[in-house]
Amino acid sequence: MAASSVIVLREPPDSAAPLGKRRSTRRVLPGFGLTLGYTLFYLSIIVLIPLSALVFKTFTLTWPQFWEAISAPRVLASYRLTFGASLIAALVNLVFGLLIAWVLVRYEFPGKKIIDALVDLPFALPTAVAGISLTALLAGNGWIGQYLEPLGIQLAFKPVGIVIALIFISLPFIVRTVQPVLQDTEKELEEAASSLGANRWQIFTKVIFPSIAPALLTGFAMAFARAVGEYGSVIFIAGNVPMLSEITPLIIIGKLEQYDYAGATAVAVVMLVISFALLLLINALQGWQRQRAGAQS
Repeated sequence: MAASSVIVLREPPDSAAPLGKRRSTRRVLPGFGLTLGYTLFYLSIIVLIPLSALVFKTFTLTWPQFWEAISAPRVLASYRLTFGASLIAALVNLVFGLLIAWVLVRYEFPGKKIIDALVDLPFALPTAVAGISLTALLAGNGWIGQYLEPLGIQLAFKPVGIVIALIFISLPFIVRTVQPVLQDTEKELEEAASSLGANRWQIFTKVIFPSIAPALLTGFAMAFARAVGEYGSVIFIAGNVPMLSEITPLIIIGKLEQYDYAGATAVAVVMLVISFALLLLINALQGWQRQRAGAQS
């Protein structure tokens, strides 16, 4: 007689055990409570405590003193120049940064890796070196400025020179934010839209742009925030003429050199509040864009 084989089916030990006694999955990092505690502690030391010291120092001023410090004509002119030039630079990089990211993602050409590395150069280059280089390039006796000034076009020591410097230092934020999103974008969707009769503009506005819009807004916010706080590369090319080409960080430095610490922190708090409000607005737009994209999908 042939030996009969018996197959015994057993359930996994974890599934047979009661729900409360199942073995929990081991995590690489500690539990949520401990990790959250470390996160809040680190952010408090690095971000919250310095900003709190800035605000508390401002509280040493009375309201009339605070208002006088932040509303002087020279300070107001620096606000308009700093935020206006930063906004223009971020908008310019929003367009050209997207084009550069598109070329680096969608095309293959000789020297692509070199161009890709050059995008990160403003990250690594000291800001003072960038300012000196732009001044040597755009000044009246510079390589380009010597040909433009006889035509009545002066770039250095004018607000337009500040915009150029801010475009230079904030470009990588747009490119590096949009580039990975473009790499993950499915080309099949573009091909499907093209096969259905959509033209290039329709493909971009209906297929490509909705997927990269949150990344564009993030890059814009980072570029704008970086430009608002820029100092080293701007002071060399700005000329630092009061009421004309004087940026707000230079106002703060001037007050510190005069030992007017409370006045310097008052101006800094205004910049902090405006920048934070703009970042909140951009984050709200990002959330709205994601919800809209999710509803459409």
